[in-house]
Amino acid sequence: MAQNILIVDDEESIVTLLKYNIEQSGFETEVAYTGADALEKANEQFFDLIVLDVMLPEMDGMEVCKQLRQKQVQTPILMLTAKDDEFDKVLGLELGADDYLTKPFSPREVVARIKAILRRSTIRESVDLEGDLIQIADLRVFPEQYEATIKGESLVLTPKEFELLLYLTKNKGRVLSRDQLLSAVWNYDFVGDTRIVDVHISHLREKIEPDTKKPVYIKTIRGLGYKMEDPSRDA
Repeated sequence: MAQNILIVDDEESIVTLLKYNIEQSGFETEVAYTGADALEKANEQFFDLIVLDVMLPEMDGMEVCKQLRQKQVQTPILMLTAKDDEFDKVLGLELGADDYLTKPFSPREVVARIKAILRRSTIRESVDLEGDLIQIADLRVFPEQYEATIKGESLVLTPKEFELLLYLTKNKGRVLSRDQLLSAVWNYDFVGDTRIVDVHISHLREKIEPDTKKPVYIKTIRGLGYKMEDPSRDA
């Protein structure tokens, strides 16, 4: 069965362009022209991925993304923005988007990003996800099940958050630069946009750290990057 993509944009010409190229690549598509319609469709049926424009009538893409994540809908989201504005990009990632593209874009690039996101989101196709339980103090990561827990409680993670957590835990004790994390987790060049790493590190800390202001698992190594540590060794 072909994977189903929800295309959300209020410009018919862009929808037509995206729909044609995405379907030519073997996907099925559905369309929403407003934020409210997109939210309703995404809540009522399953999609493998959502291509979501930021500027929408009734409810903008940021709010759609925010509400979906609040409702624990973890469908991967590729955001489209007409603004070449770092704040918009970072805000979208902070709200739970998996990736973004700035208009104008080429249809081939959109399809390439969709395939990359879906490849990372599929357990069987993910790289280096095999192996047994990884445990660091109260944190447990189950690579084959694509699951993680903290103190026995299941963590709700986006695919990207899980892959970042997995890579950090597999490299416990090593200082990893932002560029290393970009290369390992995102698999392609973000043209030095390492802020995407900081955003996802922040998300992970909110979910696993007892105190985000004094992290004990994911430590910041000033000027270098991040390191996963075992807080039980300091106890």
